[in-house]
Amino acid sequence: MTIQWFPGHMAKARREVTEKLKLVDIIFELVDARIPYSSRNPMIDEIIQHKPRLVLLNKADMADQETTKEWIAFFAEKGIHALAINSHAGVGMREIAHAAQEILKDKFARLKAKGVKPRAIRAMIVGIPNAGKSTLINRLAKKNIAKTGNTPGVTKSQQWIKVGKEMELLDTPGILWPKFEDQEVGMKLAITGAIKDTLLNLQELTIYTIKFLEKNYPERLKERYQLDTVPEDVVEVFDHIGKLRGCLMGGGLVDYDKVAELVIREVRSEKFGSITFERPKDVFANEETK
Repeated sequence: MTIQWFPGHMAKARREVTEKLKLVDIIFELVDARIPYSSRNPMIDEIIQHKPRLVLLNKADMADQETTKEWIAFFAEKGIHALAINSHAGVGMREIAHAAQEILKDKFARLKAKGVKPRAIRAMIVGIPNAGKSTLINRLAKKNIAKTGNTPGVTKSQQWIKVGKEMELLDTPGILWPKFEDQEVGMKLAITGAIKDTLLNLQELTIYTIKFLEKNYPERLKERYQLDTVPEDVVEVFDHIGKLRGCLMGGGLVDYDKVAELVIREVRSEKFGSITFERPKDVFANEETK
């Protein structure tokens, strides 16, 4: 399965982000804490260049807490400040403004020395689809300003939003990159809902997911589907789950499409607990061998 998704509004968004960059002091880069590497758009590095940045690992409640700490330490080693947040529950919202003020303190000190009156921090929020940008903005603004949705691609234009007197936020549509050089990145984005399911082969995605769970969270997989051991043949796993959960067609045959939908839905709804799909040491060990 080759995964690609680059609607026309995303190409337009890239141009708009580039044009608006000079208007902001800092970039808030929102990533999915379950896939902090795969949910970082490499185009963003090209676009924002040396603009100050704060990486926000959203949906941290759905990710493995210890692995999230590893990612925050990884970003710190790269000279990038990162925070773990949960925009849906409003966790970590106060820390965002404090972190932005700390990152920009030297810039604002220089402006003050030049006689420039204090003003609100201007921040641009960027990230891939379904990362939770609109939910974050609504939490920070304490009202429903930005349109939200559970499917990627809801925000399709830019808007300025005031957050009290201390910040002004520029929302942008989610931007994926035109081509995934690493299809495993595409798989991880698909598992976590960043790509519309209608564009996916859910059976192939489920095979990838089952193999990942078997390797990294085997006890959770066995417990969830009442397996003593995980069969080597993934078809046997499908058959077992289908019969266990009643994903059947006429004649008692297993409906593999229904099994795929079930597994992906249960992973996304945390039936397996909090999961992180990549760790710094694994990602960059793979990078070095390519």
